[in-house]
Amino acid sequence: MSVIEITSESHFAEVTKTAPPTKLLALYFHTPWAAPCIQMNTVFNTLAEANPNVGFVAINADDHPDISELFDVTAVPYFALIRNGTIVKELSGADPKEFVAALNESNNEGTTAPAAAAPATAPATESEEELNERLKKLTSAAPVMLFMKGTPAAPQCGFSRQLVAILREHQVKFGFFDILKDDSVRQGLKAFSDWPTFPQLYVSGEFQGGLDIVKENLEDDPEFFAAAV
Repeated sequence: MSVIEITSESHFAEVTKTAPPTKLLALYFHTPWAAPCIQMNTVFNTLAEANPNVGFVAINADDHPDISELFDVTAVPYFALIRNGTIVKELSGADPKEFVAALNESNNEGTTAPAAAAPATAPATESEEELNERLKKLTSAAPVMLFMKGTPAAPQCGFSRQLVAILREHQVKFGFFDILKDDSVRQGLKAFSDWPTFPQLYVSGEFQGGLDIVKENLEDDPEFFAAAV
């Protein structure tokens, strides 16, 4: 089954309301500018072909802000698994394994995901030069990138939670990386940014600081985010 690309609010309403009550729908919010979505686009399409009993629905978060607001989408990729109008699972981030696990758990038939959905991972042995190159790509993966403990939907520390709240308050679209899932990034980023703690915020690939620095920047310039992006 192919992915249904939403074209309007009425189209979204039609797709979700006409689905059988027992049918699982996988909603995927994406944007063309967010690099993490590139990999997930392939994963999502591959899973759609392998799981014909599930409805796979893609929504461009930039083109359909009202739909995004319904699900409180502030970072992409973002997924919502719904059945009979009820959200059964929400996930943020480009972790194919996590999405596949949630899909299988929520799917009554427990369809096994294809091997093609396996995520690209860091090499088993990664040199300092290779790690720095990976960090450069990660810090530039979106115009605003947040490296945090946990995800925007489930922060794993108070400082990360506060910075997510600040970004949402200022309606900043941002990508994120959960440093708890990759110790190489967690340790390497400390040297890369010359900053020992998390969260860390990057704008256009440039390190801005942690929670306190971002707060100070906003106090000095309330339009800090508008000027930075």
